Amino acid sequence: MTRISLCNEVVADLAFAEQAKLAAALGYDGLEVAPFTLDAEAPHLLPAAKRAELRRIAREEGAPITSLHWLLLAPAGLSITSADAALRQRTLDAMQRLIGLAADLGATLLVHGSPKQRHVAADGDAGRAEEAMARAGAWAAEHGLTYCLEPLDAGQTNWARTVAEAVEIVSRLNVPGLKTMVDVSAVGNGEQETAAALLRRFVPGGWIAHVHLNDRNRRGPGQGGDEFRPVCDALRDTRYDGFCAVEPFDYHPNGAASAARAIGYLRGILEA
Repeated sequence: MTRISLCNEVVADLAFAEQAKLAAALGYDGLEVAPFTLDAEAPHLLPAAKRAELRRIAREEGAPITSLHWLLLAPAGLSITSADAALRQRTLDAMQRLIGLAADLGATLLVHGSPKQRHVAADGDAGRAEEAMARAGAWAAEHGLTYCLEPLDAGQTNWARTVAEAVEIVSRLNVPGLKTMVDVSAVGNGEQETAAALLRRFVPGGWIAHVHLNDRNRRGPGQGGDEFRPVCDALRDTRYDGFCAVEPFDYHPNGAASAARAIGYLRGILEA
């Protein structure tokens, strides 16, 4: 059965317990958490007691924390490509600590999108990005977690813009704990193949560990022109066993309604 989490920033206007309660009530299997919603300045330094409290709340409300994403939005100013040694060390330190945060929260996976923090502008930038991914994969493996490089379209980034490019990077690095994923919106805005075709092509190889479900219009599934039945069929036919997460960016008419519309639409497809 396909397991679906809700990206918690969609309902970040609610207290964390209410986020989890709503997600569970709507039929989601868990929460994918954006660390900046927990602490806008230094989520990687969240105290141990707070981590334990958040993990307990999510579990008790019926929507355990499954994954983290939007990793490098806070603290501000991070970069995996910068040649500045001090900035690079701060970035790597934050990444390692965020992996520890994910483990403490009970998550199994981290999604590395963060397009503005991976801009390639000079010789060596792409190599530094790859080195950061390799380190993150190794750190994740130490905790029994998976770290996913998220391909994002050219409108968002100039590095790792397609699923094929991301698969090539992570397979060449071949680091335990490092995988990639499919973001349906990014695919719709930047790939020649459909998300369903990419899933069928790459899931059997074992490199796809996560899926973001969103329409190319940036709203949730069922609120745009993209068809999600082929995506759901591909997940079933390839025996994909990871989580999917609903990740709209345009919450129409509001976060809670967007979340409800998405899960109702997806469950309807999956149960048909």
